[in-house]
Amino acid sequence: MLIKRFLSSAILIIITVLCFFFDFICGIVVTSFIALGLYEFFKMVERKGIFIYKYFGILIGVILSLSVAFRFELTKRWELLFLGLAIATLIVLQFRCPDSSKAISGISTTLFGIFYIGWFFSFIIKVKYLPRDPKYSDLLLLWTNSKDSILAGVKLVFFLILVTKLSDVGSYLIGSRFGKRSLIKRISENKSIEGAVGGLIFSILGALACKPLLDFSYLHLGFIGLALGILAQLGDLSESLIKRDCQVKDSGIIFPGLGGALDIIDSLIFTSPAFYFYLSAILR
Repeated sequence: MLIKRFLSSAILIIITVLCFFFDFICGIVVTSFIALGLYEFFKMVERKGIFIYKYFGILIGVILSLSVAFRFELTKRWELLFLGLAIATLIVLQFRCPDSSKAISGISTTLFGIFYIGWFFSFIIKVKYLPRDPKYSDLLLLWTNSKDSILAGVKLVFFLILVTKLSDVGSYLIGSRFGKRSLIKRISENKSIEGAVGGLIFSILGALACKPLLDFSYLHLGFIGLALGILAQLGDLSESLIKRDCQVKDSGIIFPGLGGALDIIDSLIFTSPAFYFYLSAILR
């Protein structure tokens, strides 16, 4: 199991490094994770006997991610318009379904998957592109000690992924060694209070270590590390809640030793939009 974890982790690190420097690869990889994550989510939900529009949901998630990756904007609020059209389409599709007894559960679950995985995870691309926005570029170049907006975006995404994933690492290492008190036993028996505290400490230390990347005060970096650490664990717990409800251990098996695509990105699902909106707010 350790060898499988190591090999899967090594592959993911290589892919992540490529995503940092190549926009095209970043867009394809993020979109692929969204497509796989949605497929795994819908497959889990189908185990509960809920009829969902699986392939339509995956298609919407993919189009949404690609539109962000390649900066396609039909209107200023293109994403909201697109999601509104998706809702209307789902309702029209339900008109054709002979059984209307589960219409609400089918439509709402499909939409939840699109928002939860497709829209939220696509914000990691928005974080990468944020320094290229003329409204924010000057300050972000200053804060990241960069002369190039592309490099500034790389630093922001690196910071986001590092701090988020250190929460996972800290929770696992501290929890497996010192964990005694269950965090929320009915959701996940393996998660402990000690592991949660360890994850937060790792996130904070990771954020503080990134002082050369993000030129904030140590107090500010510690605050961001704490906030992202909490959100990372909420993301992990949210997926554990879904898996417990669907009675599965892992969302998939695409990454031996680590699980499925959704298991890999679960902690980033909440931290990505939060980090983007936080930066956007303090830049105004």
